[in-house]
Amino acid sequence: MINFPDPVRNLPQADIPLPGVAAYLSQGSNHQIIFMAFSKDVDLPEHSHESQWGIVLEGKIELTVAGIKNTYTKGDRYFIPKGVKHSGRIFAGYADITYFDEKDRYGVKDAK
Repeated sequence: MINFPDPVRNLPQADIPLPGVAAYLSQGSNHQIIFMAFSKDVDLPEHSHESQWGIVLEGKIELTVAGIKNTYTKGDRYFIPKGVKHSGRIFAGYADITYFDEKDRYGVKDAK
């Protein structure tokens, strides 16, 4: 699993309701950038939201966007346009940086 540097790990943790995800949130005035790493396989049900752009740092993700399935690995980039239905499978060991074109896609995880 990727070991993000201290400046990333010192960001607030994002509250993402998926198993095995460690996620750090960089909050902008009208967008979010999330640094994510997955320790478990995760299936993403079909959904849509504002546009999303990501770059794969490690591992593999399968995304089906508007009915077209692609696999992305280290160094690949993907784009999901606003409102387009998509689903996918994230494999354990996957890590990425994702830009969401919305300011409130995810909240900050409560410290317990």
